[in-house]
Amino acid sequence: GDSSVLICSPKPNMTMVTWKMSPKAGGPCSLGYRADQNKTDRTNCSDSIHWKFRPDRDPTLEIRQVGIAHEGNYTCEVVVPEGNFHTPYYLTVLVSPRLTLYCDDQGNPVCEAAAGKPAAQISWVLENNFTAKEEGHDDGTVTVLSKLTAHSTNGTTCIVSHPAGNWSKSIAC
Repeated sequence: GDSSVLICSPKPNMTMVTWKMSPKAGGPCSLGYRADQNKTDRTNCSDSIHWKFRPDRDPTLEIRQVGIAHEGNYTCEVVVPEGNFHTPYYLTVLVSPRLTLYCDDQGNPVCEAAAGKPAAQISWVLENNFTAKEEGHDDGTVTVLSKLTAHSTNGTTCIVSHPAGNWSKSIAC
């Protein structure tokens, strides 16, 4: 949902700049700029992908409202009389999991980190007798479910660790 900016450093006497992109979804696309004609061109790119500034001054790429479909390879090629210069990127998209903590029918605490990318890690404060399972989804996200099987009755805390952040919740079943 955030914007992502991929920097391509301008060089003196640029004759051409091309961004070649291969996102996971939507197929390859490209943005190009030719200095001799002061002309830009786009091929098969969604509206969310565009030049951040004027490409003759700064060929930085901006992707608005980044989603999992944008993940993939992005390469900027700057052409100058001395040669071609490539700046490659691989865009990885993180998705924060949705955290839920509840008591199951047997009174066991269950901690769920739903639809995160990559899979979240779940641990429990002062507890180590738990089971965990992961379920992958078609969009590349993963739901992790952790259930305590023996616990103190006066409450426990679930801790979810993820590259996008860390969270905790407490419950007494």
